[in-house]
Amino acid sequence: MKILFIGGTGNISLSSSQQLVRHGHDLWICNRNTPLAGAHHIACDINNEFDAQQKLQNHHWDVVVNWVGFTAEHALRDIRLFSGHCKQYVFISSASCYQNPGPTLFITEERKLENPHWQYSRDKIAAEEALFFAYQESGFPITIVRPSHTYSTVIPLTIGAWTNYNTIARMKKGLPIVVQGDGTSLWTLTHARDFANGFIGLLGNEAAIGEAVHITSDEVLDWNTIYQQTAAALGTTANIIHLASDTICKITPEETGSLLGDKAVSTLFDNSKIKGLVPEFKAVIPYAEGIKETLAWFEADASRQVIDAKEEKLIERFVKEANR
Repeated sequence: MKILFIGGTGNISLSSSQQLVRHGHDLWICNRNTPLAGAHHIACDINNEFDAQQKLQNHHWDVVVNWVGFTAEHALRDIRLFSGHCKQYVFISSASCYQNPGPTLFITEERKLENPHWQYSRDKIAAEEALFFAYQESGFPITIVRPSHTYSTVIPLTIGAWTNYNTIARMKKGLPIVVQGDGTSLWTLTHARDFANGFIGLLGNEAAIGEAVHITSDEVLDWNTIYQQTAAALGTTANIIHLASDTICKITPEETGSLLGDKAVSTLFDNSKIKGLVPEFKAVIPYAEGIKETLAWFEADASRQVIDAKEEKLIERFVKEANR
């Protein structure tokens, strides 16, 4: 297949890109300046619509995937760019769009889309709505994919992590680290290679046209266990201090979306739909093993081990608040 990835070299997408190259697909990467070995590269800022049109207009694609679309405006732009130029358009949305908590413990794709706490999620919902309207009105061949908390080259902890190394450095030193709530809410973490195994099966899959589907692991862990398994991968134990999510968000309102709109609530998924569309899909990488790879990636290059001074002060403030 001739496949265009808009983005394609990030934390979630890179594993999918690499697998497609290994499988011999004709993969094209469209981004500003990050090529991928084995794929064609189109140097382009997709948000410059005129430039994108000039560079893409003579191509016809089996599949277009936008990994970096976030708003209805992005979706409408892509409809203009790719109508009549692709057999399938895949939009990467987010499982944070689901209403949560909801009426059932396990989330299916039929769960209402609603997130009063996070603008990021509301923007993704608006993008989905624009795309479904185009599908219904003109047959624009969409597939919506909703990843949840997916990791590979990021540290999937809540505070002082992701691309920062603060919490890992604190674990190594035995310093207190902060976990939201009492750490017993349940969560789902998915390694990007597992995500890719399901995702690639959707590409060129006619049964996926007009559908929305999430792709996650079936492994369920509470947050205390997630932090302790991370520490165990470092050969230590985590010195956990708990702090209410509401308190964290009062101190740092910018965390409200990510916490109250996502990680503060138990989140489990029913993956029946992706398994029906891609019968060979199975997530096989437990977090205890996957996080070892992630930490090894950070350890391989000192420049990746970023200690953010502002974040460190914030963690110390959280620790003091928890000890009051």
